[in-house]
Amino acid sequence: MRPLLLLLAFLLPPEAGTENIIRGHEAKPHSRPYTVFVQFLLENKKKRCGGVLVLEDFVLTAAHCRGRVINVSLGAYNIQKQGKTQQVMTVRQAICHPDYNPKNLSYDIMLLKIREQAKQTTAVRPLSLPRGKAQVNPRQVCSVAGWGKVSPADRVSDTLQDVELTVQKDHECYSHFTHHYNQAPQICVGDPKMMNNSFKGDSRGPLICNKLIQGIFSYGQNNRTPPGVFMKVSHFLPWIKSTMKSF
Repeated sequence: MRPLLLLLAFLLPPEAGTENIIRGHEAKPHSRPYTVFVQFLLENKKKRCGGVLVLEDFVLTAAHCRGRVINVSLGAYNIQKQGKTQQVMTVRQAICHPDYNPKNLSYDIMLLKIREQAKQTTAVRPLSLPRGKAQVNPRQVCSVAGWGKVSPADRVSDTLQDVELTVQKDHECYSHFTHHYNQAPQICVGDPKMMNNSFKGDSRGPLICNKLIQGIFSYGQNNRTPPGVFMKVSHFLPWIKSTMKSF
């Protein structure tokens, strides 16, 4: 069995978004046409996140990824080389969930309304939202893709990296994040037994299960070991749909 690529962000709230890639491999170019590279300014420093295209003009990402002058790159593979497949656009409006709390990262989810509609191509295509209250189950293997480091000495990867992560039972995250984890809006992801080392990176990819977007990464442990916490997309469907309809 191929070693799993582990891509997670592991910092205690309220600091989120530092992710790690262990035993990784590059994703096949444009095999994930819904993956979005998000770049923004925070305290005059360039920051980046991952997101997912859910409509031609909407990107779903984490609320802690909000900053000034937000740009999104669609159809990106190597983020340092703007190829013909890339569509770089500015964000018209960043809409955080109204209950988002940056202190404990509750309701850490955000929609980005981009100024232009994306042109659908083989490299750019929205991903379907889950229907109703579709759930992911413990031991289910899902995938994440993003841009991050692949070893301690490497700089952050320019190319999209791929990962498989196993959904955990809620008690696994309750034991690690006693005062933060809430099973209703969150998913516990990443087997603690599978990571024997950790490296600093910053990829922040969405959780994809059975070709549906099921999670948005929020936070993890300060010792950079699994599990990590994702926002449960199915829980936020009413807010996501009503917000997109209002624009």
